[in-house]
Amino acid sequence: MSYLDKLSFQLYSSRNFPPLEAQLETLAAIGYRQVEPYGGLYGDPKALAGALAHAHLTAPSGHVSLAAVRDEPEKVFGIARDLGMRYVVVPHLVPEERPADSAGWRTIGAELGDLAKQYRDHDLVLAWHNHAFEFETLADGGVPMSLMLDTAPELSLELDIAWSIKGGADPVDWLERYSGRVVACHIKDIAIEDTTEEDGGADVGHGRLDWSVLAPASVKAGAQLLVVEHDAPSDFERCARRSYATVAHWQD
Repeated sequence: MSYLDKLSFQLYSSRNFPPLEAQLETLAAIGYRQVEPYGGLYGDPKALAGALAHAHLTAPSGHVSLAAVRDEPEKVFGIARDLGMRYVVVPHLVPEERPADSAGWRTIGAELGDLAKQYRDHDLVLAWHNHAFEFETLADGGVPMSLMLDTAPELSLELDIAWSIKGGADPVDWLERYSGRVVACHIKDIAIEDTTEEDGGADVGHGRLDWSVLAPASVKAGAQLLVVEHDAPSDFERCARRSYATVAHWQD
């Protein structure tokens, strides 16, 4: 399987460029065959499924809030069924919900492990998507990411490479450490020069990250999906097109 076969696009990156149907047509025209929806798009899952089908796109993964995963599992199962989703990814934990100590993160890990078993019974893989804070050392010396993953061996990982770097981590180390549990990676780049433009992001291959190392490490760790994301592109089509061109030149 080539890198392009694994390529997907996180639709959060195009949220500021409606309508959705036009976004999907643009992505398909560039060459994408897979996308990753997020919570704001699940209001009418069947309509979303229809829009994806019309553009000849699939959604093997999707971001779903912890609250929905925890409190509305039947609804999430229905969304996954309608969209043909395999990977349900918890994308974020707001600051007020983040524990201050290792015990609290182990508790979250234990809950996620139990949820992962429940979702596995419905042929779904539950994964965690990181930001920077999961790699920041707590006052008691614990690191949230390892606390969660080590407490919950059933939980999979969608490693956001750029966010891990911003959290002070070496993504290759984490990919190796949890090899076999990595089901996807967000291939997000960081601007070469420090800047506030586009939130400091860059199109894949147009930033400072060394994808000649990161791309093969991601696949070696088991990533089935390489999901392009840019948190604040000024032109989503430019981001999608240039990122696709970068991945198209990667060698297997």
